[in-house]
Amino acid sequence: MQKNESKIDRIIRIVLGLVFLLLAFRFTADGLSLAFYILGVIMLVTTITGFCALYKIFGISTNKK
Repeated sequence: MQKNESKIDRIIRIVLGLVFLLLAFRFTADGLSLAFYILGVIMLVTTITGFCALYKIFGISTNKK
């Protein structure tokens, strides 16, 4: 699997992932809380791996080679 995220992209994703997880703890509505958990986890996983499947599908890469 080839990395397609730049360092800046990964920093933005980790911040957003943490914000989404904090929002998930804040909201008690089941659907909204679950959506924030899912978004937060996806953001953190893509940050760790450096790979975004949506970027791959649309042919986007922010990673400078």
